[in-house]
Amino acid sequence: MDFGLAAEFSPEEYRYQPEIYQVNDPEPDLVKIIQHLHESLDPRTVFACFGKIMGQYLPIDGVQMTFKRHQFNWGRTQGIKVTQQLAFSGEAANLTYSLKSPLTPSQSQRLQTMQTLVLLPLFNAIQFQDISQKAMYDSLTKLGNRHYYAESLKKAIATSSRHDNPLSIVILDLDNFKKLNDSYGHLLGDEVLSEFGQLLTSAIRDTDQAFRVGGDEFVVIVRGDVKAASVLCERVLTSISSHSLFEKYQAMTSLGVSQWKQDETATDVYERADKALYRAKAAGRRCFKVDEI
Repeated sequence: MDFGLAAEFSPEEYRYQPEIYQVNDPEPDLVKIIQHLHESLDPRTVFACFGKIMGQYLPIDGVQMTFKRHQFNWGRTQGIKVTQQLAFSGEAANLTYSLKSPLTPSQSQRLQTMQTLVLLPLFNAIQFQDISQKAMYDSLTKLGNRHYYAESLKKAIATSSRHDNPLSIVILDLDNFKKLNDSYGHLLGDEVLSEFGQLLTSAIRDTDQAFRVGGDEFVVIVRGDVKAASVLCERVLTSISSHSLFEKYQAMTSLGVSQWKQDETATDVYERADKALYRAKAAGRRCFKVDEI
């Protein structure tokens, strides 16, 4: 048995072709399962189904897989280990099976056939997720982008309206960022933006969302009132003041806060936070101001 054989899937092979499945796999139930998996866009759900299918037809107790930035696990890790290297669209995938018993020659053949068929929906789901991530997130800071912010704020307002929960936004920008860019170059500017994105990610709560909406402008959607948003602002200011990169180049931030009011639009709450931001700048920067309801 040669389990080290690489399997290369071309884009043509990758696309779902029912007639191929019907010819290569005589199991009607398996064909139906594969067709159903092609409808799922969550990689972890598809991988869990992949593990269950392989365990149903073969003496497999567990499967682990690494592909791109993704790691998947299903079942148990003890038993006989069989590792394979696959390739898809030029990317290597490492796949390890945990077996209850050694595979017979016929079972080895079946593993290869099933693996090729059942992994296709997983690669499809991973690619869809990667494309979706690129469409929603800023590549430099790893925060949500302007489009994702607009959609998220609409949803947050709709939820707050239904449940009468407080909602606030914080607008931030980096003080004198253009001067820093002009003096030290765009590479340093990008590093500052990237570090600021990480700082925001660490400062917000799990219920909050941070976005880069353009240049050096950021927005945080806070699931709470202005008091909760003010605590976040204090946390950001404390973090940036003790950060070596920001301290070295004297890069700081100003922040503006507003709390959403019933029947107020996304534009309205943003404009009030923006006015609060300019008040913070007028007050000497390196601080935050709240637009009171």
